[in-house]
This record gives sequence, structure tokens and C-alpha cells, in this order.
Amino acid sequence: MQLERVGDAMVRMTLYEAANVILSRVTRFSSLKRWALDVAKRRGLKRAKVALARKLATVLHRMWVDGTSFRWGKQGVVAAG
Repeated sequence: MQLERVGDAMVRMTLYEAANVILSRVTRFSSLKRWALDVAKRRGLKRAKVALARKLATVLHRMWVDGTSFRWGKQGVVAAG
């Protein structure tokens, strides 16, 4: 089943490329990379890249709305409330 792609093609491409770089070139640990590698074990690398690109989009949107900075790992996560 082929799904219709929505949204800006350049943004989709950039998010996919960012996911590719995180999975293939970044050596520093992050919870996003660990999550994507777990997805890759279950579903394959291509789907993991798409899933990571989608997750990056949600993280970046939240950072944009909140005005926060990205924190590597989980130690810096603070509950909003």
C-alpha cells in the first residue's frame, strides 16, 4: 500500500537526511539514535530512517513552540507542568 506524501518535499528530504546522518555518522549517544536503532532491528533501516525523521519533526516543532534547546540523552529532560 503506497501512501500519499504530504507536506513540503524539501522539508521531508532534509528531515530524512538528518535521520540518515544521525544513524550513520554521529558517534555521540542520544536517546533518539538508540530508539531508531531499535526500530531498525525490528523493521529495517529504511523504515527506521523515516520513523526517526518523523520523530525529529515532532521534537523540532516542540522546541520551536517552547523555545527550548535540544539536550543529548535523557538526563536533561524536565517535565512540563
